[in-house]
Formats: sequence, C-alpha cells, structure tokens
Amino acid sequence: MANDPKSFDGKGYPDFQDHLKALDEADLLRTIDKPVNKDTEMHPLVRWQFRGGIPETDRKAFVFNDVTCSRGQSYGLPVAVGALSANRAIYSIGIGAPVEDIGKVWSHAIANPIAPREITDAPCQEVVIDSDLEGEGKGLDTLPIPISTPGFDSAPYFTATGCISRNPETGVQNMGTYRAGLKSSTRMAVRMSVRSGGAEGHQHWLQYKERGEKMPMAIILGGPPSVCYCAPQKLQLGVDEI
Repeated sequence: MANDPKSFDGKGYPDFQDHLKALDEADLLRTIDKPVNKDTEMHPLVRWQFRGGIPETDRKAFVFNDVTCSRGQSYGLPVAVGALSANRAIYSIGIGAPVEDIGKVWSHAIANPIAPREITDAPCQEVVIDSDLEGEGKGLDTLPIPISTPGFDSAPYFTATGCISRNPETGVQNMGTYRAGLKSSTRMAVRMSVRSGGAEGHQHWLQYKERGEKMPMAIILGGPPSVCYCAPQKLQLGVDEI
C-alpha cells in the first residue's frame, strides 16, 4: 500500500487499521478467531515463528479477535502482535518505502523534521472514561494486556507503547517505547532505562522529582505506524520524536 496523501479517507496517512489491511492484502497477516488465552497462549504462539526455524520472509503478523485470560474474563478488543516488524516486509509496508530505501527515509526524516499539527477534536478522544476505574475488570483491567513470557514475567505488560512526557523546563516533548506493566486497574509500572544516553523520559522524571512535582505522561497504543516507529528510535536528547 503506497502512502498516497490523497488516500486513507482524507487523513493523508495510514492509521493502524489501514496498516493491518495492507498486511492482509500482502498475505502477511494471520487472523485468529478462536479463543486464545492472553496469559498463557498468545505470545508463545507468535514466538514459535522466531524460534522454530521459520524463515524470516515467512513470518507473519497476528490479530487475535477472541481474547480471554486465566481468570476466565473475555475482552471486547482484539490484540495485534508482530504487526510492526515481524519481518522486513512488514516494516517496509508500515514505513511506506521499499526495504532498501528505509535508511534513506529515516535520514531524510531526521534531517527535515515537520512540526506536528495540533487539533482539538480527534477520533481517539471520542470515548473518554474518567470514572469507575477501580476494581477487577475496570480501568486498565478492561484492556487485554498479554503476558509476554508466561512463567517468567511478573505482570502483563505493553510492549509497543508511545510514552510521551514533557521537559518541565523547556516544554519539549519526548516519546519513548517503554514497557508498561499492569499493577492494578489504576496503576502501571513504566520501565524507563537509566543508562547513559538512554530514556529521556527518565531524565524528565528526575527533573520533576527535583521540583517536587508529579510527572504527567500520555501513552499511545495502536497509533499510526509512522508514530509507532518514532517512539523507539534513538534520537538526540531534546528532540521531539513526534
């Protein structure tokens, strides 16, 4: 699917649903309609293709439509796994360029940043839930968050987040992909690396801590591929990935 600005229902860019359609058309998507336990089955099923000797070109993205958990709960949301970079072809479709041109695309984007256009009425804000968030099956617990490695992980956690924080001194945003582990219906533990040159979100947190303030953070899930790919990119500190 070419990134034609005139397509995509007037948006000018492919969103995540457009991306999944493109993967399906390219025979790079497997849709599973049978019930799958997110705590014990989902990630191991997808991981087989990385550990079982399957050639990289034959790896697929997966969408699970009937998600359950070990508590017997059923979720009304599908889960996509491996839909951004299970192989080079999937990444190529997501970034909108042939594999051999991906490096050029990144070099051009980093050298020629485009300021984001701020809007006040977004489709992702059509549903806002701000009450009755505490308790099993409420708040964050309504989301089908998988356990990545059953028997080893301490909690279900997101692996494809866009965690956005803001430097309290300069106002410049940062977006990073950090593990966000479910702790309760209203709490997540976000792992921001403290290594040298690591997560700028952690640097922001240190600044807020010094000021005695709580750090606001927004987390994007299932955003457009172009946004999802920017979050884990290693850019210079102080550069807004968006």
